[in-house]
Amino acid sequence: MKWAQFDSGVFLVNVLGIIYNSKTRKILIGKRINDPHIRKLSWTFPGGRPSYNEDLESCLKREVKVKTGLKIDIKTVIFAKTYPEKRKFLSIYYLCKPIGGREKAGKKFVELKWIKPSDARKYFTTSIHPRLMKYLKTLD
Repeated sequence: MKWAQFDSGVFLVNVLGIIYNSKTRKILIGKRINDPHIRKLSWTFPGGRPSYNEDLESCLKREVKVKTGLKIDIKTVIFAKTYPEKRKFLSIYYLCKPIGGREKAGKKFVELKWIKPSDARKYFTTSIHPRLMKYLKTLD
């Protein structure tokens, strides 16, 4: 596909889960295996890119299961953004609740960690949008 032929409306979509445990008031992040496309990325929220024939929420449930071992219930979309350096990427963040499974770092993750939502910035080597960070702080 030649991106230059489109002046708007075409994105590579990435769905990400903010997995929140309301009992501990913590969120789950995963440490990524070195990614040749995003060298600075270390910790991130679990998720992935859906295929063209796949529902966004089904993709998120599958990717979270593969990367963390957890089953999730998706509550709501909390944030979406494009990236200033690569406007063709659109990330959609969902608030999720863990509902089962066995926690274990899987595909593309070498480690999982439950953290205080307001501590996310300490772990991420890439920026976290200020509106997303503001939302995360409401979960503390």
